Amino acid sequence: MDAKQLQDVLDFAVESAQLAGAYTLGYFNAAPPTEIKSDDSPVTVADRGAEERLRARIEAAFPGHGILGEEFGEKSGVDPARWILDPIDGTQSFISGVPLYSVLVGLEWRGEMVLGVIHLPALHETIYAARGLGCWCNGRRAWTSEVAELSQARFAYTGVRGMRAHGRVEAFERLIAACRIDRGWSDAYAYALLATGRVEVVADPKMAIWDCAALLPIVREAGGTFTDWNGKTTHTGGDAIATNGPLFEQVMHVVQGGEPPR
Repeated sequence: MDAKQLQDVLDFAVESAQLAGAYTLGYFNAAPPTEIKSDDSPVTVADRGAEERLRARIEAAFPGHGILGEEFGEKSGVDPARWILDPIDGTQSFISGVPLYSVLVGLEWRGEMVLGVIHLPALHETIYAARGLGCWCNGRRAWTSEVAELSQARFAYTGVRGMRAHGRVEAFERLIAACRIDRGWSDAYAYALLATGRVEVVADPKMAIWDCAALLPIVREAGGTFTDWNGKTTHTGGDAIATNGPLFEQVMHVVQGGEPPR
């Protein structure tokens, strides 16, 4: 896929995410009926409707592409392309009337993520990137910050309970102690902040592939790193740590038990 083709597909992905996001706004702050799935996570009619709309649009434009979505599973394709969708990332925020939820759209080509979109419908903000084309926020080039000392970093995370539940609380507390400030800016919103230079470190103790896929190309094209807790670049899920780039080695050192740099 050359740069022109990639730009065309990125434009399609951005428009698709924005259309799905517009649909979700019809249910935002409207107390939509909520169910609890087998993994104990919430789902609403907005999640399902947004994914249905994303799938229909992709199937019409790229009938040979595969699709993997959180709500409706996987449809195999004949081309070496797979769309990975999270129709509402941050459903808990969504049902609570908190405007930090997002629509995530990513494209995997021959096993590698080549583009991603984070669309924040209630904030009217879209962060998007494609391999070699840079990261953008509402039409303006986006970069991670240049902070090079962990003691000056801003650290964002989704919550403390998950850190405890997945055995990450000690590493989490070391990161809090090492960074200048910490805030519970959650889900993909935190990675959008990182890609636009507003935080330097994000950590999640548990992630699914649809949580990660769109984030990797965005963070990478903005100048940052997106890895698992062992420092391996991956979009397939499990867990995730993102940094602005200059802080990667310092963050890994602290996560793996080392003393914060002084």
